Amino acid sequence: MHAAFFVLLAGSLVRFLLRHPWSDLGVWVVVLTGALAALYVLGSRTAARPLVWLVTVVAVWMVLVVLAPSFALCAVPLFYTGLRTLPPRAALVLVGLLTVFVVVALQKLADSGVDPNLLVAPPAVAAIATAVFVHAQRQTDRQRALIADLLRTRRELAATERREGTLAERQRLSMEIHDTLAQGLSSQRMLLQAADRTWDADPKTARRHVRTAASIAEHNLAEARRFVHDLAPADLAGGGGLARALAALAAREAAPDLEVRFHAEGEGGSLPPAVQSALLRIAQGALANVREHSGATTAAVTLTHLDDQVVLDVADDGRGFDPAALPAGGPRGHGLPAMRARLDRLGGTLTVESAPGEGTVLSAAIPLERPEEAR
Repeated sequence: MHAAFFVLLAGSLVRFLLRHPWSDLGVWVVVLTGALAALYVLGSRTAARPLVWLVTVVAVWMVLVVLAPSFALCAVPLFYTGLRTLPPRAALVLVGLLTVFVVVALQKLADSGVDPNLLVAPPAVAAIATAVFVHAQRQTDRQRALIADLLRTRRELAATERREGTLAERQRLSMEIHDTLAQGLSSQRMLLQAADRTWDADPKTARRHVRTAASIAEHNLAEARRFVHDLAPADLAGGGGLARALAALAAREAAPDLEVRFHAEGEGGSLPPAVQSALLRIAQGALANVREHSGATTAAVTLTHLDDQVVLDVADDGRGFDPAALPAGGPRGHGLPAMRARLDRLGGTLTVESAPGEGTVLSAAIPLERPEEAR
């Protein structure tokens, strides 16, 4: 639109100079044309007061139209300048005023009498130009509103994702603390209480309980350090895979009144770190429940590698319970729900079979991707 204004302005000046011999009027027209071009360039880039600038430009243009009617052709770019600068009603008034000037100027250029085409054409052009601008402005406003809604929705979605991430991280931290530090502290407390009860009667047994509690405390310290740095469980850090970690766990959980055995079946390849960590944490939680709640004398941990899944079974000969009557939070509030949450993230399932007086079998199964599916 700026380019069209200068093209029309130059064309009007050339037409005037070709049709009128050089005179004092021609000098004024040339000076006013230069002034109008300078005002337009200055105002379109650095106008601090757009209304004052627009009034000045229109006033200079009107003087030019009075002196040389051919400059009426520059009105169309001025239509858009006014529509873009003024409020809607004021802009329509300006468009009407410019249209009147154009009609009068074109009638002066007519060779004979009143030309009906020159009466109708300028208002039609003004109406079309105004309609196009208003439509484009409405489209722009709708797009701006849509972009604002999208930005607001994106901010809300980002805030929601941050909240969900925070809640998920809190749940993960609670499960990690329950399955590591809390379980270890509970074991230490039980061992120290047993040592206190037998200290006078059986110092040898009491010292064994204390040494076992110290070993658990050392392991908990390693877990805490790795937990802070968000590393894998301490039993998995030394290599050897899940089977070795479960064997070490079974040996550590064994006590004079509780025999814990570990057995691995099948030959499986290297399991994903997430699967190994989840099954080890589940085994820790299950053995902690056996030690604290079952009153069992024997527990068995079995790791079975199948073609399409890996299964962890923890069985004990304790007093058992009715799974249907178990509160939603589990006996400790985090045990079974934490296990199910871990398995849900990996697409696994948790099964608990028990009855009063018949012991308990806990089975955790996680599906694995077959080699052909991976390819």
